[in-house]
Amino acid sequence: MLLSGKHILLLGLSAVMLFPLILTISTALKTGHDVKVNPFGLFSSFSTENIVEAWTVGDFGSYVVNSFLLSVPSTLLVVILSTMAGYAFARLPFPGRSLLFYLVVLGLLVPFFTYMIPLYFQLRSMGLLDSLIGTNLVLASTGLSFGTFFMRAFFSDLPVELDQAARIDGATEWQIFLKIMLPLVTSGIGALSVFTFLQSWNNFLVPLLYMPSGEYRPLTTGLYVFLGGRSVDIGPLAAGTLITILPVVALFIALHKQVTQGFLSGAVKG
Repeated sequence: MLLSGKHILLLGLSAVMLFPLILTISTALKTGHDVKVNPFGLFSSFSTENIVEAWTVGDFGSYVVNSFLLSVPSTLLVVILSTMAGYAFARLPFPGRSLLFYLVVLGLLVPFFTYMIPLYFQLRSMGLLDSLIGTNLVLASTGLSFGTFFMRAFFSDLPVELDQAARIDGATEWQIFLKIMLPLVTSGIGALSVFTFLQSWNNFLVPLLYMPSGEYRPLTTGLYVFLGGRSVDIGPLAAGTLITILPVVALFIALHKQVTQGFLSGAVKG
């Protein structure tokens, strides 16, 4: 079967995108000598010495735990609040609903760099600087605008007869939300959860700014610290990079169908 020009182009682009990942895996699993002699050779040797050095000397084990402590709570906050806000903006009539929704969506247009310094002093005055609670709140706040916009699209597409019939039967608003509406938007919740988790996991600037002591340093900033003085020691750096990206790659591979389905549904519904 001959490949068309479109397929050849897509295969070429895929190879270009995947080569850095494959090279990182190969370098992390090579011996130190082989990394220096043949840095671009793919899987020319096999050794776990680089991974062991990154895990022990670089303290990447603690960084992994800290990354979960920052990513999981912030993701839960975004998903819970965005789902509730999306439902309210889509299904509940109240004064100023459209104006408030546009104000929330306006957060998508405001760059984080415009308020990161005032936010630093605000967290310090509240005693939340250099804490898991403060950093989780900042990470969650950066995803609420998109999450609300995303979930509103799903709730808006559901038939109005569903909640009308439930109200006639005497169901409360919470019962309608929890028992009728939520089961119908699980694909959107799944997609938002994965997207928000990846965003929090890969965030470099927020932990660097608001956790200056490094007590709860995640993988992104931990890799930055590990980079110091190792500009030539490529093997452990590749191992640290592999440890950083492996959880998110595994998560995306495991849930890529749900993510794709959720985003495509949200695009159509929006």
